[in-house]
Amino acid sequence: MNHKPKIYIDGKEGTTGLQIYDRLGGRSDIGLLLIDEGKRKDTEERRRLLNAADLVFLCLPDAAAVEAVALIDNPETRVIDASTAHRTAPGWDYGFAELSPARREAIACSKRVANPGCHASGFISSVYPLVQGGIVPADFMFACSSLTGYTGGGKKLIAEYEAPGRDPRHVSHRIYGLALQHKHLPEMQHVCGLKNAPVFVPILGDFPQGMATTVFLPGYEPERIHEALTKHYEGQKLVSVAPLGYTEPVIYASTKAGKNDLELIVTGTGKQTIVTALFDNLGKGASGAAVQNMNLMLGFEETTGLLP
Repeated sequence: MNHKPKIYIDGKEGTTGLQIYDRLGGRSDIGLLLIDEGKRKDTEERRRLLNAADLVFLCLPDAAAVEAVALIDNPETRVIDASTAHRTAPGWDYGFAELSPARREAIACSKRVANPGCHASGFISSVYPLVQGGIVPADFMFACSSLTGYTGGGKKLIAEYEAPGRDPRHVSHRIYGLALQHKHLPEMQHVCGLKNAPVFVPILGDFPQGMATTVFLPGYEPERIHEALTKHYEGQKLVSVAPLGYTEPVIYASTKAGKNDLELIVTGTGKQTIVTALFDNLGKGASGAAVQNMNLMLGFEETTGLLP
């Protein structure tokens, strides 16, 4: 690309959109297309900007993201969708480059990339290498819990948790997704190639940012799991594996708040193992991953703007 790429964020006012904007605002290697505040819901103005951009971020609810894609008729416009809408859809590449060299290359060449879900990023980063490497079979019944900060719920949930007269029960963590039908389950199963969807229990904590997603592996030695994950992610800049057993006796879910990397922590004893993915739900779990995918798609160094 000979010119400075033009970027448009459709849905810049939401949590993910604002985070992407903040990450890109100081960069001189791209140009941001901005919509007039009064025209944010003007379909024709959005259509114009969607087709004028070299790359578009969709930071919209699922149905609105599908509608936005339908507005694009410029064959050169590339899209990163941060919603759930296209994560298992044909013709879309799943935007987690560290899973394999082929996936990184597919993202770099793609016109349509689905940005991973936050909980899904934690689960898939732990499970994909184990299943694809033949360490754990695809028909294993995976179980997973994931503790997240409240910012992942968007403006409404943020306001609920930060309101002066909020529900006093918010001081304790709350378990949700009780029907075991969380919207990230399809991508967890699809990307990892699992025979069954995992049993997945998300937990919301009284802290803004950070995520700790724990996968339970009864019947597996921590040494073997740690070796497999360490080998798979060797040399990666944004995904790393901590020393076996971790460096501290506890894991704080907010450890990676404000950062764009993900760390896998393998602990356990005998044939009982857990793998915990530690990252920022708004970083490698959302906007950080989106910018990483943009960098790959536009030919920039993958970690531009993402590392200290």
